[in-house]
Amino acid sequence: MAHVITYSRFTDFDIDLFKSGKHYRLYEKFGSHVMNIDGVEGTYFAVWAPSAKTVSVIGDFNFWTEKEHQLQVRWDSSGIWEGFIPGVAHGAIYKYKIQSSHNNIVTEKADPYARRCEHPPRTGSIVYDYKPKWNDQEWMTSRKKNNALDAPYSVYEVHLGSWKKKLEENRSLSYQELSVDLVAYAKEMQFTHIEFMPIMEYPYDPSWGYQITGYFAPTARFGYPEEFQELVNACHNAGIGVLLDWVPSHFPEDAHGLGYFDGTHLYEHPDRKRGYHQDWKSLIFNYGRNEVKSFLISNALFWLDQYHIDGLRVDAVASMLFLDYSREEGEWDPNIYGGRENLEAIAFLKEMNEAVYLNYPDTQTIAEESTSFPMVSAPTSVGGLGFGMKWMMGWMHDTLQYFKKEPIYRRHHQNDLTFSMTYAFTENFMLPLSHDEVVYGKSSILGRMPGDEWQKFANLRLLYSYMFTHPGGTLLMMGSEFGQHEEWNFNGSLDWHLTNFEPHQGIQEVIKDLNKLYKKQKALHEKQFSKEGFEWISYDDHENSVISYIRKGTNSHLVVVCNMTPVVRDYYRIGLPTSKKYKLLFNSDEMKYGGSDRVVKKSFTPQRKDWQNRKQSIELKLPPLGVLVYGV
Repeated sequence: MAHVITYSRFTDFDIDLFKSGKHYRLYEKFGSHVMNIDGVEGTYFAVWAPSAKTVSVIGDFNFWTEKEHQLQVRWDSSGIWEGFIPGVAHGAIYKYKIQSSHNNIVTEKADPYARRCEHPPRTGSIVYDYKPKWNDQEWMTSRKKNNALDAPYSVYEVHLGSWKKKLEENRSLSYQELSVDLVAYAKEMQFTHIEFMPIMEYPYDPSWGYQITGYFAPTARFGYPEEFQELVNACHNAGIGVLLDWVPSHFPEDAHGLGYFDGTHLYEHPDRKRGYHQDWKSLIFNYGRNEVKSFLISNALFWLDQYHIDGLRVDAVASMLFLDYSREEGEWDPNIYGGRENLEAIAFLKEMNEAVYLNYPDTQTIAEESTSFPMVSAPTSVGGLGFGMKWMMGWMHDTLQYFKKEPIYRRHHQNDLTFSMTYAFTENFMLPLSHDEVVYGKSSILGRMPGDEWQKFANLRLLYSYMFTHPGGTLLMMGSEFGQHEEWNFNGSLDWHLTNFEPHQGIQEVIKDLNKLYKKQKALHEKQFSKEGFEWISYDDHENSVISYIRKGTNSHLVVVCNMTPVVRDYYRIGLPTSKKYKLLFNSDEMKYGGSDRVVKKSFTPQRKDWQNRKQSIELKLPPLGVLVYGV
């Protein structure tokens, strides 16, 4: 095999953009690229290692010896090593062997820009000539309206390795199998989007994918890149959007990964107080380094570009925003103004969101952010971070706290349920019941519900009905949609056998119908992030533990009444905003859901009787632990 031929894919403009932190398509330049140069087939390699003394490409094509294929460093102080190696073809396995000029340490590193990695526990990179075949033009043309903030956003959160297993073969489903089974199921359940927990290559299964080493490679656990692309394509053809968990907050210390890449703190912050995450035993990116910003923003755009992803749920944003996150006094240093905000991370998040929405305005970014940091989902032009949505962690915590209480005590805690509406429109909130709420001894969502078996399932139907009629988007972790008994186990499979039993089938039917209701009724999504879309009827009936409210669209409205106890309310009067005729659209207590099927009004015309500061009202029969939704 021939030695390295001098060649570059970088222009001077590329270098200027890279060094200034403004190059957002680095995946077109760095990494390994199969090429034909003057009739010679081979692969071009490029890697950033400014403190390297030598960089060699080692692999199965040169018996992993370091001297044969040494790359050349560019003359322009960019720190880029590159070159073309004839004869190296698609499928070749390789790493970079880097000798540091800083301390003479020699390391073997996977390619940060590799499009494919070996199946863990192997750690090599693979030369991969990715050639997708898309036929999702209809979705891509119309997804702007499907991803808009006034569109329904009901997300099914999925961990690919444990959604369903081939038990007889003791393995997870492949991308190809998921493109059939998962897509058909999500469509049947009427979800608008699927969110995949991280699918970028990661070495350690118990990390659930949140400790990434291959930022540009779909994990090899379930198949090839084109097969992951087929899964996205199948989702789109079923009318389902795809969101990816994206982790720019930290990365693992594995020897082949980004840490100490060229013998220096290249990708991570050199100060341990800012460069090491104590909770996750991982390294934190140096957001103030321009080349690192270019790497991360290029990675965000890569998935939107190359895999037609519809949005990114950005993990652990709170840990990025604050220098003292999970640190005691003396374990962090303030910023230049004496504050606790990480100014470099804030600037990075703003720039990332600007780049995403400039290049892909029909997508969304969603922040997992658990603090009261202001304007997370406000545009950067008015001083916000620029995310499209933010997880409503306060709602999740307060609501689960409320629902785990026995109904007899709920009258003392109604504020837990209603408090969310005091800040519901300060951000564009998504209501999450995510994987984090069904692990580490917290129990499943069903397992939190009090009472006997019937009451547990009735409470779960009540919780979901309240969730879907509360302003904001929604997210459910897989298994929660049929009432999984056990906590989520990343190493197992969901307990699909439960769906053979009526109570669990009832929960599935509730979710299907709530998704249909959410999608069909504009009053539930048209103004879901605006205070104009919500109005209380009554939030202070503590004694009866009943709340009622109005959801409003441009030309329609719904009335929602929630009875949070198993006591039937046969003569419960509520005030109404109009004298028009109302029709029952949803009743969580129906027999098909496993409810008691108490007789309730199917339709009514309000009476001319003042009640709750309104000129018309009606007496309703409220089913036990039930939600009624009426529309005009």
